[in-house]
Amino acid sequence: MSLEPLAFWVYLERNPLIWLLVTLSAFVLAQWLHRSARYSPWLNPVATTVCLLVLFLSLTGVSYEDYFAGAQFIHVMLGPAVVCMALPMWQSRQSLRRSLPALLPALLAGSLVSVLSALGLAWLFGLDRSLLLTLVPKSVTAPVAMGIAQDIGGIPELAAVICAVTGIFGAVLSLPLMQRLRIRDRRARGLALGVNAHGIGTAAAFQQHVVTGVYSSIGMAMNAVLTAVLAGTLLLIWL
Repeated sequence: MSLEPLAFWVYLERNPLIWLLVTLSAFVLAQWLHRSARYSPWLNPVATTVCLLVLFLSLTGVSYEDYFAGAQFIHVMLGPAVVCMALPMWQSRQSLRRSLPALLPALLAGSLVSVLSALGLAWLFGLDRSLLLTLVPKSVTAPVAMGIAQDIGGIPELAAVICAVTGIFGAVLSLPLMQRLRIRDRRARGLALGVNAHGIGTAAAFQQHVVTGVYSSIGMAMNAVLTAVLAGTLLLIWL
């Protein structure tokens, strides 16, 4: 009888789809914890899910490669999920058009601060050139960050990790900070989340309000473009 649970686990481990189920179960649990805590930003569902999965894989001794073989369907769906953000943006096009005079300077300022702060911190701590360039696209979504890092001489894989960490910390810390600073305008809150915390921040923004999510989507998309331009410009100046 004692071998039955072990045999059952071996069977599940060999079935790649079990990791899709584990991932979805972890996210459902994270959502429940988030609701139970009255939507506290400190229990961001994405961050909680990551922690639960890391703990589970560490306890079971499963390699990331084996896990990803079953959970890669979620990775494939990231692209369509981003495209779906276009619908609420289209529905809010009138509001976006009216906000353009304030929106564009704010986007440019946010992108500049993001890039220059990364360069400044890297220079302050004496990081070498490749690490410094890897930090430049820290606030854009992972696929774009990897592309920018590769083009300017950074480390694409490390850029993806830094991007994920930035998104999680940005989503967790931005909302309490904006609350303390009494920033209540949904458009401003959304734009800040999108520029600083890309997709993870945008997911948190949509949980707040659809308008917050729309402006976060705009911030995420435009920041990716501006960061690519700024990174290329800075590289030309540096060289």
